[in-house]
Amino acid sequence: MPIKLGTRTFAPRPFTTLLTIVLIVMLIALGRWQLSRADHKRALFDAFAAGADATLLIDQHTPRAARYRHVEASGRYDGSRQLLIDNMVEGGRAGYFVVTPFALQGGGWVLVNRGWVSVGASRAERPSIAVDGDERRIRGRADYLPSPGIRMGDPKALSPPYPVVAEYPTHAAVAQLLGETDWTPAADLLLLDPGESDGYVRSWAPPGFPPLRHVGYALQWFALALALFVIYLAVNVRRVKEPSA
Repeated sequence: MPIKLGTRTFAPRPFTTLLTIVLIVMLIALGRWQLSRADHKRALFDAFAAGADATLLIDQHTPRAARYRHVEASGRYDGSRQLLIDNMVEGGRAGYFVVTPFALQGGGWVLVNRGWVSVGASRAERPSIAVDGDERRIRGRADYLPSPGIRMGDPKALSPPYPVVAEYPTHAAVAQLLGETDWTPAADLLLLDPGESDGYVRSWAPPGFPPLRHVGYALQWFALALALFVIYLAVNVRRVKEPSA
């Protein structure tokens, strides 16, 4: 039903009104989702900043540590059974994360991300990632294995020869590959500190965009919702024609 507004009328069509409402609700929902992502990323960045406040010595019995908690462990690398996590990008270049099993002193295992290496001239040729098995103490941050935004189907079973190239493997798949069941609950993975020896490029940071980027995206979605509402009003408000004398 038209609504008279002085010399103008507001007479939207039902379908146009319904479509506009649906689109505005969707745009606002996308903006709210980006704000929730910003909150999540803010918590991750805060946890990363606080992780270096104190160092936790871990062994096979240490309970789960907070993500990015700075930890220390003693033991030996198993350089004969390493993994290369594929499709990792550093400075715009394709490469691998080098993940090495670490046998903890007193028993148990933990995976260590020793950093990023480039693919090189050909994927057919594996990078040289040898590391000795001497007793050592390492420091790093507790984390998880890299994971995709959406995991489609079951992960592919891993199999030798080593180093095994894998794309976003789960911890369970790696454990099955290695045939080890005694893993410390403290962390799925240690991000080796940049100052530790036998590592590669280690520019550790929380994954994804920083919080302000998500806030910016949210403002864009809200602005689109507002623009759509203004267009809806402009299209459906018409000047009333004066009757001729």
